[in-house]
Amino acid sequence: MGSERRRSRTHETRVFTASLGAGLPAVMVTCWLLWTGPYPLRVRLTFTLFAVGVWLGGALLVRERVVRPLQTISNLLGALREGDYSIRARGAGADDALGLALLEVNALSETLRSQRLRAFEATALLRRVMEEIDVAVFAFDGDRRLRLVNRGGERLLAQPAERLLGRPADALGLVQCLNGDSPRSVDAAFPGAAGRWEIRCSTFRQDGLPHQLLVLSDLSRVLRAEERSAWQRLVRVLGHEINNSLAPIKSIAGSLRTLAGRSSRPADWEHDLRSGLQVIEGRSESLARFMTAYARLARLPQPRLRPVGVDEWVRRVAALETRIPVQVAPGPDLRVTADGDQLDQLLINLVRNAADAALETSGGVEVSWRMAGGMIEVVVDDEGPGLPDPGNLFVPFFTTKANGSGIGLPLSRQIAEAHGGSLLLEPRPGARGARARLRLPSAPPHPAASREA
Repeated sequence: MGSERRRSRTHETRVFTASLGAGLPAVMVTCWLLWTGPYPLRVRLTFTLFAVGVWLGGALLVRERVVRPLQTISNLLGALREGDYSIRARGAGADDALGLALLEVNALSETLRSQRLRAFEATALLRRVMEEIDVAVFAFDGDRRLRLVNRGGERLLAQPAERLLGRPADALGLVQCLNGDSPRSVDAAFPGAAGRWEIRCSTFRQDGLPHQLLVLSDLSRVLRAEERSAWQRLVRVLGHEINNSLAPIKSIAGSLRTLAGRSSRPADWEHDLRSGLQVIEGRSESLARFMTAYARLARLPQPRLRPVGVDEWVRRVAALETRIPVQVAPGPDLRVTADGDQLDQLLINLVRNAADAALETSGGVEVSWRMAGGMIEVVVDDEGPGLPDPGNLFVPFFTTKANGSGIGLPLSRQIAEAHGGSLLLEPRPGARGARARLRLPSAPPHPAASREA
């Protein structure tokens, strides 16, 4: 500030000196004419003082007219620097250079005022969103001291923000959350809650310094809701299938009990007895098959991962389908990290379903594979009638086949997801039939292939 004042005084002095220098010749000529002419001494002194006064007054006026607008602009810029955008300069206009400069300063002040207003509104909205969301949000500086926390974080740590801000992460019990992969799920207990949490940690910069953002989401309620929904679906499916088998068994057993209780039985009562027992046996076997299939779906073992060649795997499974020829399109030499036995079961289900659909229309089946988005994509296309009910394809025990079990596609999707992949059924684009799209993570290159490369 002192140097700015010194520079300002130097500029004022220069303007004043220049003004004096500009008027000095006229004053000297005036004084020479007064003192060399035949004028009385009183007249000479009076006009000399008048000329010097006009000279000094004019210089001061010039300095004021030059310096005052600069001071006005300096005050405006100082107010902008201090965050006061309400001050405006008078006399701003586009008719001269000085008015244009003041006009631009006023426009800059209005622009900064509107930008600060929008920033305040955005900050207020962000704070309101952070306060209302049902997750815990923490922000730590480079020294891992807490700088920001929302209401969810206060509830999680069971303390108000005033007692949390400024404390290190290890004192808050959050240092383990800042280390490790992101996102990840962990079971943890905090002063305000315990359960299963999803941890997301990222970095951002504020005032040029690195900070860490930590977000903790409670998965327990979501998992409980999903578990309750799964139990409801399970009870609904089991109840439906068990009632379908028990209803005829109960009816026929009651009829046989009535028949056995009669004193006089009809001549063909033994035939009726054998027929009734045969129906009971058949429904009991059907119920046993249903429970076995469900147990198979529910007890899928963990995959034992090892590299599997995609070309060999696809061609081996395609050769197992003997009803119609399965075309195998050539593809790149890829390897997938998976359980070979489970992959065989998955692809056998897809190829068998495609063959069943193709047999209805005398069409064909083709299997291909490629690398897409960092994942290996295996595609099974059929020329069948298409997907009859896409919404229920992966519902357990739902089937459109007369002798189908309804667990092939759910089991296949379960195998794909257990390997970190996905399974999707969709209509073939621009052609008749359906397409099964299987995506699996690729395996690292084989060591021998790496050495050859």
